[in-house]
Amino acid sequence: MTFFVKAVPAQQPRTKESSQIALLYAVILVIFAVGQLFTFDKFIELVPSFQLPLGEVLQFAVAPLLVMAEVLALPFLLRMTLSPAFRWLSMVCGWLVAGLWTGISTWVVITRPAVDTIGYLGTIGELTPGWWALFVPIALAILAVWSSWGLWPGKRSKNS
Repeated sequence: MTFFVKAVPAQQPRTKESSQIALLYAVILVIFAVGQLFTFDKFIELVPSFQLPLGEVLQFAVAPLLVMAEVLALPFLLRMTLSPAFRWLSMVCGWLVAGLWTGISTWVVITRPAVDTIGYLGTIGELTPGWWALFVPIALAILAVWSSWGLWPGKRSKNS
């Protein structure tokens, strides 16, 4: 059972660029999380105003889930010493952030609810929803995939 409790250092990245991409993704997630946490009382009310196709209770759970996933993705991206199980969880949280923002942005662009901001930075400033808002989560997804490929926590073949 040492798989779950023994912290081990991260493997060497496949390339120098993948380590830099992971650091870029981490910086973006920190900026998102800090902005959302500074205005969390308004951010938690903003997400239900997107009129997502979820139940009333789940709409209020999306904001904390987003912030939690952004913060939990950081240890993997920063190559901290972690248990293997937590390293996998942290990597999946990076994917979850990109997936949630893709779904939210797509929904907001298609349905056009009356909101002043898309919420990437919480309610700091007004980032008016529009087609441009779809490019941000696509970029997040590319960064998440590239980081996962370069910092893959599992065993690697000798060819890669």
